[in-house]
Amino acid sequence: MGYKAEVGLSNKHLHLKQEDIETLFGKGHTLTPTKALKQPGQFASEEKVDIVGPKGTLKGVRVLGPARPETQVELSLTDARTIGLAAPVRESGKLDGTPGVKLVGPVGEVDIEYGTIIALRHIHLSPEQAAEAGVKDKDIVKIKFDGERGVIFDNVLVRSGEGHNSEIHLDTDEGNAAGLSNGALGEIL
Repeated sequence: MGYKAEVGLSNKHLHLKQEDIETLFGKGHTLTPTKALKQPGQFASEEKVDIVGPKGTLKGVRVLGPARPETQVELSLTDARTIGLAAPVRESGKLDGTPGVKLVGPVGEVDIEYGTIIALRHIHLSPEQAAEAGVKDKDIVKIKFDGERGVIFDNVLVRSGEGHNSEIHLDTDEGNAAGLSNGALGEIL
């Protein structure tokens, strides 16, 4: 039997650099944590923005913290199509050649030139968890989910290092297709 980890379904969200936080929410503003996430030091914030694409708007999209070096918008394929974007599937932080959007906050607006992605499905593991699973950072693995709509997801990126904790990240499209909810167990094959 292979290593098992819980899934964390990822709804549309964004990460903001400090400059964009201040433009959207006011000078000197910092994000207000409302819920700690499973990845150490990360949190869902009270702050929300609207994401405006060529064909529509996604209202009230949650900002995750803390502030990042670059602003990054993470959508599902369905979300991207809804607002008229052809966003690529990418590893977090790999933003070259990605489409931009308009972000609208309570105080201001930001037009980002790039930074909208559909996150590549991935599994977070600490170095110890990766060793236990027999994988290393940047490996590509398959993960199997049992159940009524059982499925094997291919092309799952391993993200291992300090600051990571065992969790499989799938977006809502992927989770819904497999009939999964947060906490479902997947097995690395």
